[in-house]
Amino acid sequence: MFNIVSYVIFLAVSSYITVDVGRRCYHAGTYYLNYLIHDPELCLTINRILLGCYYLINLGYIAISLTNWTPIASAEQLISVTAVRVGNMVLILCVLHYINLFALYFLRKKIILK
Repeated sequence: MFNIVSYVIFLAVSSYITVDVGRRCYHAGTYYLNYLIHDPELCLTINRILLGCYYLINLGYIAISLTNWTPIASAEQLISVTAVRVGNMVLILCVLHYINLFALYFLRKKIILK
């Protein structure tokens, strides 16, 4: 019973985080890409590709996370396991977000210098 409750909580929280952060990054990314590249059509294409990759990575992590779930025997363990899973997802997304920002910034510098 605790596993099912944990699955539901994890899926609800991770779905909300995925959709909300994806939407926010997509809208803010438009301005950032326009600042870096100065080509609205290319910026829109890159932003859509990044959003698609973001959703695929999240779906993959959620699926893998659900398959590797440990059996839960108490309410305390339910909170602990669910918090660790959500925390791992947020940390992975944070690292990937900053990698994307730095990669776009350095690619812009190389394009301008050529």
